[in-house]
Amino acid sequence: MKIAEIIQTIEDFAPISYQESYDNAGLLTGDKLAACTGVLIALDVTEAVVEEAIASRCNLIVAHHPLIFSGLKRLTGSNYIERTVIKAIKNDIAIYAAHTNLDNVKNGVNNAIADQLGLINRKILAPKRGILKKLYTYIPVKDREMLLNALFAAGAGHIGHYSECSFSSDGQGTFNADDAAQPLIGKKGIRHTEQESKIEVIFPEYLETKILRALREAHPYDEVAYEIIRLENSYQDVGSGLIGELENDMDARAFLLLLKERMQADCVRHTALSDKPIRRVALCGGAGSFLLNQAISGGADIFITADFKYHQFFDADNQIVIADIGHYESEQYTSQLFNKIISENFPTFAVRISSINTNPIKYL
Repeated sequence: MKIAEIIQTIEDFAPISYQESYDNAGLLTGDKLAACTGVLIALDVTEAVVEEAIASRCNLIVAHHPLIFSGLKRLTGSNYIERTVIKAIKNDIAIYAAHTNLDNVKNGVNNAIADQLGLINRKILAPKRGILKKLYTYIPVKDREMLLNALFAAGAGHIGHYSECSFSSDGQGTFNADDAAQPLIGKKGIRHTEQESKIEVIFPEYLETKILRALREAHPYDEVAYEIIRLENSYQDVGSGLIGELENDMDARAFLLLLKERMQADCVRHTALSDKPIRRVALCGGAGSFLLNQAISGGADIFITADFKYHQFFDADNQIVIADIGHYESEQYTSQLFNKIISENFPTFAVRISSINTNPIKYL
């Protein structure tokens, strides 16, 4: 088992291209082609976590938060980041992080919170735009189904809960093959007219190389005509935050007590409560204050997240309840998510969840 195989499994679930521009997800230390002796999963990477990996004979740490977030100009051990990197490199420990890319997928970090709260009718709170593309290509009518099957198998044609979505229109295509061509139909030097189908399918950008490989391998022509355009449509399976509903209305105070219990939070900072019951719930793991307006416009009764500043609580303006449960608390179930992703693909492989609580915030 190579470290690269573990990484590929995670990135199949949460493509690295879905991370935010400021992020630094990916392999941070180590050789991805090295054999993997075991995986240690953690929310954060600290010196203690690296020591645990060494003791557990795990040479790959998979974490949610990137240890290296901005550039390192020197490695002198002057702070915990440098010391942790040095310890990892000295002991051949690879460190990999899946951060905002794991936040942004529909079944990612926010879905883990929704599972704890039993939310139904879930959807992305702020879907991303500009990550979908559309492929247009042309093929003899008789070969249309064969090509569609290949494109669907490569991941094209998914729209929400529907797969194998496409559009086809028939018409006449013409070509004149020169002496160097190897035409499947028609004769060299003579313009040929063929009944063709124009096929249209959409796909997320990260699949483009795979889609084009499937197109070229399945298409009968030696020269394949195609076009790819970027779409501005929102992609409802990728984006920030999540919104869903409780199966039954709950009193606001009762819901906050449930939230505190389910998310194992030592405290919940919140805005004033009213007599209005809680039914529609918006949430975002980690620092999610930037989504407050989307939570309000989405009709949420409460917005659960972390790292709200004092003055930002005023922005609720009696339109919504803000519940700040803490950064670590909101993302703690990410370790179980990593474990599920890896274990389902490699059921006999050694995967451990760190026993170290890396939360730097303590409560009296």
